[in-house]
Amino acid sequence: MSNSRLLGLSSILFVMIVWGSTFAVTKVIVNKVPPMTLAFYRCSIGALTLLSILALRKGRSPGKYLAGVPWGVFILLGFTGVTMFYIFFNLSVRMTSASVGALLQGFIPVCIAAFAAIFLKEKLSVKQIIGIIVSVTGVILIGFLSHNEGDTTGSITGNLLMIIAIIGWSVYTIISKKVAGMDPLLVTSLSTLAGSVLLLPAAIYENWGTGWPQVSPTDWLTILFLGAMASGICYFLYNRSLQLLSAAQVGNFINLDPLVGFMIALIFLHESVNLLQIMGALLVVAGVILSSARHD
Repeated sequence: MSNSRLLGLSSILFVMIVWGSTFAVTKVIVNKVPPMTLAFYRCSIGALTLLSILALRKGRSPGKYLAGVPWGVFILLGFTGVTMFYIFFNLSVRMTSASVGALLQGFIPVCIAAFAAIFLKEKLSVKQIIGIIVSVTGVILIGFLSHNEGDTTGSITGNLLMIIAIIGWSVYTIISKKVAGMDPLLVTSLSTLAGSVLLLPAAIYENWGTGWPQVSPTDWLTILFLGAMASGICYFLYNRSLQLLSAAQVGNFINLDPLVGFMIALIFLHESVNLLQIMGALLVVAGVILSSARHD
């Protein structure tokens, strides 16, 4: 195995472990810091980290790259993939279990495929259509037809909010096709910056009349992990992996994200799942495999 391939595989595996852990980490911190405020803190730190990496890699100030970029596209990317995604993600995790939230995230590849067919007019094979139907069935089993002991109507609402977050990320992915020829790190940096700016009014509204929350040093370290590591460094490593590995290889590793999140939630948060949720997860995985099939 070549050194570059080994580096790529190590990087993407590390990224999946970190991203998978964010479900459990967010579950803990969102009970101390309000969800929209947490989203603003996390994404702002992530944007600063990404812009710093961009400046170091290019050897120039990030400001050099802000002239002439399609800001309308980046504002849409920031709104859908950052503002919308993290607000609904955090709201969801506060209301439902981290393990169920992680399992629902396994639906992302199928949702993207469906949206690509609708908005980009990409043709779907029979296998892909069946895969979408199978995955949707799995999501319904995981989030809406199965219940664990102690579940409330709030958990169903939380599952619905996670679906909205997934829709936001899928739209972000479709819109990103418009800037596919640009540097992926630049795209991620600017869209995260735009999304962070859009999150500020939401955070101000959330704290209006109550004042901004008091955050302990330990909680700041947790937020720093979510922002600098998960939303900053890991995005850089993800882009690096795309340069060292094939897109198909990286795509296969992405499917580990919900599985890692599910396992971490079970081990460290002692959450429980039932048979219907496990069956639903298997259906989502099967649907992803079918929807990723090549056209007939």
